[in-house]
Amino acid sequence: MNLVEPIRMAFNSLWANKLRSSLTLLGVIIGVFTIIGMQSVIVGFQKNVHKELSALGANVFQVQKYPSVNMGGHDRHKYRNRKDITWENGKAIQEYATHVAAVGIENWEFGAVVKYGDKRTSPSVRVAGGTPEFAISNGYFVERGRFLTDSDVLHNRNVVVVGVDIIEELLPNVDPLGKEIKVAGKPFRIIGVFQEMGSRFGNSRDNRLVIPLSTWESLYGTNRSVNLTIRAKSADEFQQAMDEVNSILRTVRKVPLGEPNDFEIWSSESQTAQFDNMTRMVRFAAIGIASISLLVAGIGIMNIMMVTVTERTREIGIRKAIGAQRGDILRQFLIESIILSVIGGLIGIVIGIGVAQVLSKVTPLPSAVPLWTIMLALVFCSIIGLFFGLYPAAKAAKMDPIESLRYE
Repeated sequence: MNLVEPIRMAFNSLWANKLRSSLTLLGVIIGVFTIIGMQSVIVGFQKNVHKELSALGANVFQVQKYPSVNMGGHDRHKYRNRKDITWENGKAIQEYATHVAAVGIENWEFGAVVKYGDKRTSPSVRVAGGTPEFAISNGYFVERGRFLTDSDVLHNRNVVVVGVDIIEELLPNVDPLGKEIKVAGKPFRIIGVFQEMGSRFGNSRDNRLVIPLSTWESLYGTNRSVNLTIRAKSADEFQQAMDEVNSILRTVRKVPLGEPNDFEIWSSESQTAQFDNMTRMVRFAAIGIASISLLVAGIGIMNIMMVTVTERTREIGIRKAIGAQRGDILRQFLIESIILSVIGGLIGIVIGIGVAQVLSKVTPLPSAVPLWTIMLALVFCSIIGLFFGLYPAAKAAKMDPIESLRYE
């Protein structure tokens, strides 16, 4: 038996029972759409996160008191009891680390208001206190003016380098260099403007300013742990730099041998790996949900195939009477079942891709429909059609031709 005839008969059967076929296909469509849609969103979000995390730089890692993800309950209490990261820790790394090019010591205050004359920003400005190494360690570049110097930090100067969002809001069409703005009620002279950096995770990186860390501490206090942003001399020395920093910090912070670190070291690579582990679980959950929908759809396919076999009992008898073998009948109904399932899968794929395209237009997430999800969906549909079509096909193949011909 060639494949053309059973394929034609399958389409004829679908067309002859449009409503019944549509309801049967609905479960397959929903299941495949779930696989394609959710995987597309996850992969698109994953690509976006990878892009954002890569902005930290291949040679850069950070040292902080707390992990890079928020902890709650007992874990949060455990991390809070750690000793703060201090200036002295950063200076020890600067002095002893041989694979490190720069150590930026920094701290942050969020939700500040910046004023210029009678203008003021919304309470969303991020105020960083930093050392001169802050810029190179974080990948910040000054477009106009200059960045902070050791002298600015040593003498607690009220100087500031600002992002373009603040300039556009407070000093549009004005040369900002030398102008005086107020941060936390204190006057600061603008000495530089950062290059535009865009947004990360939906938050503008241009809505921030940097002042000397010594001045920052006079405004916001010294009872906070600082962050260390460290740049290795090269990508080849990255792991050596991390190991070196780990050893130096354990020594200067007097961490007992065999005890875990009382600080966190993380990089864009470790953040990416952590995020990938989280999304992997979400992917499995999405596939599990879709599988349940496809199983329900498979039961529907079995039901419609049973009805089809019953409706075509006389046809089966005629085919057997003119020489059709059991295998011919079995293949015919299995092909029809698989085609029914695959048609639903194709419709689900088209809808899933369409939704992914719409999301890419209305959100920052890139459109990303991985090929493996399409292949997985088609394989799932074929398996569902084969498995749930097997019993009706076997029942049709076993029919007695005499009894079938008598069927009305």
